[in-house]
Amino acid sequence: MIRGTKYSEVYPRALIIYKNIVSRTKRRPYIRSKYFKKEKIFLDYFWDHLREKNWHDRVRRLKFYSCAIDLIEHSNIRPDTHRNPMRKSEMLYRFTGQTQNGDSFFVQIKENKRKQKYFMSVFPV
Repeated sequence: MIRGTKYSEVYPRALIIYKNIVSRTKRRPYIRSKYFKKEKIFLDYFWDHLREKNWHDRVRRLKFYSCAIDLIEHSNIRPDTHRNPMRKSEMLYRFTGQTQNGDSFFVQIKENKRKQKYFMSVFPV
């Protein structure tokens, strides 16, 4: 979990983690998920989604960014799965995780009809 209470404290640390992942590829940044049998989970959608939120909510979500990346890469636990109510052709996967401090959080991944997966959001319970 990234420590801090202000956006100016949390954002640079989350951005360092993201840039580390970006440096591994020349194309769209992604990580591989153990649950989805090493399929790519693209990360760029998360940052667009985050910009739609207010400042307080951004900080709340960015604190869990490192935990979310770790959960996606290493989790084998079955997520809650349901269809996107806005678009019936998309599936939403919601993983539940817990930090070392005992804080619970959710990680949401969206799968489109072309079977591409996007890390959408992370937020505390």
